[in-house]
Amino acid sequence: MPRPSRLDDPEYASFAWKRYWRLMRWMLVVTVLVTILVLGTFWWNNGMVSIHFFIATAGAITASIMLTAALMGLVFLSSGSGHDESVEDPFEEEADR
Repeated sequence: MPRPSRLDDPEYASFAWKRYWRLMRWMLVVTVLVTILVLGTFWWNNGMVSIHFFIATAGAITASIMLTAALMGLVFLSSGSGHDESVEDPFEEEADR
């Protein structure tokens, strides 16, 4: 019988997902600010190199920061809600020996 997870409770799941999306909105704001800062620094130091350079750099910065934020947010959501503890380990008894 699987152990219950706090994410099975609709009220708590709603709270946890709202907290996750609030974190993602803040990370989007931080990402936009960092991207503008980096692109401004590139432009200040090198001038207008190529529009393709700036588009690719902005895409790479945005994708890497947002992917990192999304994955870490899911790790914290899973751990903080007790969802990790609800997983059954078929080898738990062997590990106790």
